[in-house]
Amino acid sequence: MSAGGAAVPPPPNPAVSFPAPRVTLPAGLDILRTYSGAFVCLEIVFGALVWILVASSNVPLPLLQGWVMFVSVTAFFFSLLFLGVFLSGMVTQIDANWNFLDFAYHFTAFVFYFGAFLLEAAATSLHDLHCNRTMTVRPLLSDNQYNINVAATIFAFVTTACYGCSLGLALRRWRP
Repeated sequence: MSAGGAAVPPPPNPAVSFPAPRVTLPAGLDILRTYSGAFVCLEIVFGALVWILVASSNVPLPLLQGWVMFVSVTAFFFSLLFLGVFLSGMVTQIDANWNFLDFAYHFTAFVFYFGAFLLEAAATSLHDLHCNRTMTVRPLLSDNQYNINVAATIFAFVTTACYGCSLGLALRRWRP
């Protein structure tokens, strides 16, 4: 009892006062049955192909292809993390607006991957550029490197398209 004789109510429980996480995608294995889950899986597979192909070309243009490697490896691991959070069901435990986080991640990944795709295409287009290497003039890319870079460019485009589709789906969920 207080000095005035009235009972003081207990403080509110902080665990109850937080809103529930906002997520419209299912947690667990059900995420794989959605278009968004399928696109994230495709992002992981095609993104891995991009950085494997770029690395196997011996990176003849490190300034351009180094950025492509950075973007593809980073997006690969963040997409794995994103999918892992949904597969493990942690989205129901972490208080966040998952619809906005999904949109923000896929927007950022799409912008960076689009830039990486353009850089990889630019690196591939330099196939016929001749440069002087120790008194002999040779093409910048060997035929093998050129073929690998063409494949990497195609898969970078496909991966960019997957991130774009995921971005569109995330925008629909975030702004109904």
